[in-house]
Amino acid sequence: MGTELYPKNEGTTLPVDLIRTVAIVFVILLHAAIEPNLNVELMSPEGVQLWWTSNVYASLAASAVPLFVMLTGALLLQPSKVNEPINIFFKKRLSRIGLPFIFWGAAFFAWRFFVNGEALTSDSILQGVLAGPYFHFWFLYLLIGLYLITPLLRVVSAYADWKIIKYFLLVWFAGTAAIPLLSLYENISPQAVWFEHTVFIMIGMVGYFVAGAYVAKLRVRSSILIAILFLGFISTAIATYLVVGNIGERLNNFFYDASSITMIATSIALFLVLSTVSFQKLENRFPRANRLFHLISENTLPIYLFHVMVLEALQKGYLGFKLSVTTMNPIVAVPLITVVTLFLCLAIIVPLKKIPRVKSIIG
Repeated sequence: MGTELYPKNEGTTLPVDLIRTVAIVFVILLHAAIEPNLNVELMSPEGVQLWWTSNVYASLAASAVPLFVMLTGALLLQPSKVNEPINIFFKKRLSRIGLPFIFWGAAFFAWRFFVNGEALTSDSILQGVLAGPYFHFWFLYLLIGLYLITPLLRVVSAYADWKIIKYFLLVWFAGTAAIPLLSLYENISPQAVWFEHTVFIMIGMVGYFVAGAYVAKLRVRSSILIAILFLGFISTAIATYLVVGNIGERLNNFFYDASSITMIATSIALFLVLSTVSFQKLENRFPRANRLFHLISENTLPIYLFHVMVLEALQKGYLGFKLSVTTMNPIVAVPLITVVTLFLCLAIIVPLKKIPRVKSIIG
């Protein structure tokens, strides 16, 4: 995510700050869009507007984590890094996420107890340690898993023939995106899931990780990428509507998932579109915007971990005012909450990191 999770931008021409900024903004936008409003009847005009607003914003923002994972792969799987000793690699990763993981984990256990009024037990604490103390911690566990296989994948990326990589990506796409479509058919859904996880064992986010090291090298016309991006976004929103209307709420997040066929197309196209932006031209033509992107980029980790507290404080009125889809038109509320959350995070995190030793603790 931020510079604390990624190595320096050596050996790449990717606009790293821009990609990280888009990804973290999308994370906040997604979480702002899925705020429930129990006071609105779903079939009422207000409920329909709320559902479609959430659907459209979520369809746009759900590519956030794939962007992060592809960028991680592009930076960590560079062939020049193949000879880095394993102990040095893990020492770097631990020094960057170890203390923040512990600090923010403890902070969210406290948030659950003091703010949400949850009675913490030994079992719930153990569950929180194993699966994350709050819902967004899953990404850190994903990173740990990607780090564990990075030394192996570095050898593959450095020495494997391009045909082998294409073969892997094809198998990954089939098992991750194509086969799961069978699970939409309720009569064979359990068998389809079993088949997916038995035959296609290399599925999930690892494909994005490997793809990030290679898709940035592809050259595709911008018009084609934009068309794929637009069609992927529209297809996600419409397919979600059709699934919910015909199958029900049990699969309402199917096409938002990073592994869905529409989200893979959208995410890779977006990554390629962003990759074509020259960070030198961006710095020369838009110096202020570039400085803002850099500020956000170098604070991505604490923003990611902290933004949920800020978001909930805004939505529930803990700061003395309330920004929520329950009090405003959701079309306006979701992007407004996103912007306010982002800048409140920066306003708190940036001064804190100037305090000695705090930077290493909060990320």
